[in-house]
Amino acid sequence: MTTHLKIDFVSDISCPWCAIGLSALELALELMGDDYSADLRFQPFELNPHMPHGGQDLAEHMTSKYGYSPEQQAQIFESICQSGAAMGFTFHTEKWKRIYNTFDAHRLLHWAGLSDTRPAGRQPALKKALLQAYFTHGECPESHEVLLRLAGESGLDVARAKEILIGDEYAIEVREKERFYIDAGIHSVPSCIINNKYLISGGQPVEVFEQALRQIASAQ
Repeated sequence: MTTHLKIDFVSDISCPWCAIGLSALELALELMGDDYSADLRFQPFELNPHMPHGGQDLAEHMTSKYGYSPEQQAQIFESICQSGAAMGFTFHTEKWKRIYNTFDAHRLLHWAGLSDTRPAGRQPALKKALLQAYFTHGECPESHEVLLRLAGESGLDVARAKEILIGDEYAIEVREKERFYIDAGIHSVPSCIINNKYLISGGQPVEVFEQALRQIASAQ
């Protein structure tokens, strides 16, 4: 008998630990084998919801928001690169120079997760493509040109994606979801909510995800 797990992965495209956490979660699910199945859904969270169009220099952002010195930033980048490599995710920090608004990307992800697209796994494909475009290739996640290309590469209807981006479709839905998770106490990402009940916070190692998921599954 297969044990089913519903996983809501609350995250932002501009969060490096979200890329690391997602990679670790997927590896943990692989290790659990065919006796377990997971319905993985990506939920929106903006680390910088008021970021203006064009973004901000990353070093400046880390200094102004977190107070990190250049030396501290270098240490953080090194830790991120090492953690990513261990999970099979490549960060190119020399290409990662700016922080951007991610709201349009979240609108596309919401659309990709609707019932008429989800069976083909297009939401996970788009999510991973967005993370790789930003952190590995240094592309701008607020650029409609980039978003449309990634939508097409993820198997989504590019013409429909363009309609969404030039309008305000799913803006209300994304804002409502963001508010829901903030009101539920989610103030940092990644946050994994299992079966609407259990919370796993942070970009945890593979073994932590696997152990937690097995414990939750055994309690069903």
